[in-house]
Amino acid sequence: MNSLIEQATRRLEQLRQAGVIPKALEDANTGDITANRSGADSLQLSEKKIPENNIKPSSFSRKVDLDLDALAGAGIVSPNAPRSQIADQYRVIKRPLISNAMGKGASLIANGNLIMVTSALAGEGKSFSAINLAMSIATELDNTVMLVDADVARPSVLRMLGLPASPGLLDLLVGDVDDLSSVLLKTNIDKLTLLPSGTPHLRATELLASEAMSQLIKNIANRYSDRIIIFDSPPLLLTTESRVLATHMGQIVMVVHAEKTLQVDIQHALASIEACPVKMMVLNQAKNSLQGGYGGYGYGYGYEQ
Repeated sequence: MNSLIEQATRRLEQLRQAGVIPKALEDANTGDITANRSGADSLQLSEKKIPENNIKPSSFSRKVDLDLDALAGAGIVSPNAPRSQIADQYRVIKRPLISNAMGKGASLIANGNLIMVTSALAGEGKSFSAINLAMSIATELDNTVMLVDADVARPSVLRMLGLPASPGLLDLLVGDVDDLSSVLLKTNIDKLTLLPSGTPHLRATELLASEAMSQLIKNIANRYSDRIIIFDSPPLLLTTESRVLATHMGQIVMVVHAEKTLQVDIQHALASIEACPVKMMVLNQAKNSLQGGYGGYGYGYGYEQ
């Protein structure tokens, strides 16, 4: 037996010196050389197996854990939180949106499962509302939801959810990433997936209005029949890309800060998305008679069609 091993070792050295077997391959397979028990002067190099956790990220989505208790403490709807007023308010808000998305509304709406959450100006609570809407829809039995941070100039979705920045939308549009699945973040809420805004880019606004964005929207809209896609969009009056994005949407939720947003700004913002089939207005920080003031987040809602 020792002579067979010695023969195999000498033969391996001869092959290595002749350049048939690179030294790197020999090193990578140290300890995996075995002699053929039949006595033949041959070698078997066992294949080096790649651990499953080293598979290229393009083959699956990354899993992230949300701190649901911390989110509930920040006023965000959470599956683990006890029943609350804000959770009930979002149940009311989401119901017609889901019906329209699934083709069960009064009329069939093209791209009804694409919902853009926006505002006239910054600071009105649109990102907070987009997250809450997505979290609330994720509790549904028959639907899944993807939350897209499309406010590429001032992304805040991951920060508000307590997650670090990550490649995402802009990386797909630039072409640095080819596979959508590789930048999606699956959360510990089974039916909620996140698409981050991605790596900052100087031409972010142009990318959001590009043909690549149009194709990406078609892809994610048609991939799963039960999926509702929520876009946290830039404010309508501060950027042009939000108006381009709106042309792809079936439904738009416009968040208005109670007793802060001017009526003329609301009118101008609504005029910029006039072509969208369904426009829903959500009044953020509305006076709550039960609380006797403006504490917390109160909501009112209405439709513009």
